[in-house]
Amino acid sequence: MLPQLRKLEAQFHDELVVIGVHSGKYPNERRTPHIEHAALRLDVEHPILNDRKYRTWRMYGISAWPTLVLINPEGLVLGAMPGETTAEQWAPVLQDLITQYDAQGLIDRRPLSFAPLQTNEPPRALRYPDKLLADGDRLFIADTGHHRIVVAQIVGQALQATKIIGSGKQGRADGAATEATFNHPRGLALHGDTLYVADSENHLIRAVDLVADTVTTVAGTGERGVRPSASGPGTQIGLASPWDLTIHDNKPIIAMAGLHQLWQFDPANGHVARLAGTGHETIEDGPLLSATLAQPSGITSDGDTLFFADSESQAIRSATTGTDGSITTIVGTGLFDFGDTDGIGDGALLQHPQAVVAHAGLLYVADSYNHKIKIVDPATRECRSWLGARRIPGHIDGAANEAAFYEPGGLSVGGDTLWIADTNNHAIRAADLQTGEVRTVAIEGLSPVSH
Repeated sequence: MLPQLRKLEAQFHDELVVIGVHSGKYPNERRTPHIEHAALRLDVEHPILNDRKYRTWRMYGISAWPTLVLINPEGLVLGAMPGETTAEQWAPVLQDLITQYDAQGLIDRRPLSFAPLQTNEPPRALRYPDKLLADGDRLFIADTGHHRIVVAQIVGQALQATKIIGSGKQGRADGAATEATFNHPRGLALHGDTLYVADSENHLIRAVDLVADTVTTVAGTGERGVRPSASGPGTQIGLASPWDLTIHDNKPIIAMAGLHQLWQFDPANGHVARLAGTGHETIEDGPLLSATLAQPSGITSDGDTLFFADSESQAIRSATTGTDGSITTIVGTGLFDFGDTDGIGDGALLQHPQAVVAHAGLLYVADSYNHKIKIVDPATRECRSWLGARRIPGHIDGAANEAAFYEPGGLSVGGDTLWIADTNNHAIRAADLQTGEVRTVAIEGLSPVSH
């Protein structure tokens, strides 16, 4: 929704005032410092009201996230529209209203004066890194806030930057790796010499040829897709907030958060197709195409089975593919069943998990809003806390029960190390899979960048 609002803010910058009212679903989302991080991470520049007690929500009779409420220059509510909408839907409505109120002399074009949070943000080597991918002695990092991919060599316990993919400018240009542009890239998947990138706010899948050092768009039109059952040539089909990627059966599988589905891309013919989910945001198991998902944001494969973090249902779920493929929930029960409880199956609670990686028969889960890393056994459905004993965000290295994180968003395993994108700490952390010892790893050769 935010990219659509940005389009409207740019098109009607002298007439339209956008005020965000944040009525947080999760306890973690109701704390002002966390909201400030979200605003910085998502490049929100309009003012935000923290409606932590839902007073404004009730006053305007809101019942769904997101909802756009249109208020006229005299302060009267003209209407409200729940759900995801597009700038193209709103633009003609706003233009007609501006013409009408201009004729009445009610449009005040004097600019509002306030300083966006970004004004005082310091330069950083990484800015809100989201997903990462370990491959041999390489670590690929989605430096999401800088709109680029960092490739680092793993040298002992250190990281050395070897390549930057993307100019760092926000955009959607293909071409040479140093000149191509992205818009909040997140998920990464490697197939041979091709690195696939979920370019989330461009609603694209990009392919990076690591030999030729070129970037090519292989799926998406650049506009948000609204058709949950679309399929066909990749660059003719609209995607919606692709958040993560994994390789399964030699095909990139897409966690399509914006459509509450899993999709697949076939490199052989360049086509995309829905793999799982009806597009309705609930949590119902069953055959792939009739099951329902809720904002899948992390996905992994153990070679036989897909596992994904279904963020809005606080669930870790599995998907078997093929003719009789189906979705099964391992942990999680509903859209509003969240918390921080270790247990078995339905007895365990998570809070908006955003990443999962399969390794040696276990699943490592970034329980993002609890600021923890947990372990889920898909065979027994046991879920237990592993790294980060406290629910309080922080940046502390050390033993498993002493380490602290701040909304970790990405995980990958390489050798005996679990690599962690500690998103709100702008850091890469490494955890020893045997001991649980956590350390922060700086990237040598990567200079701080102003945003």
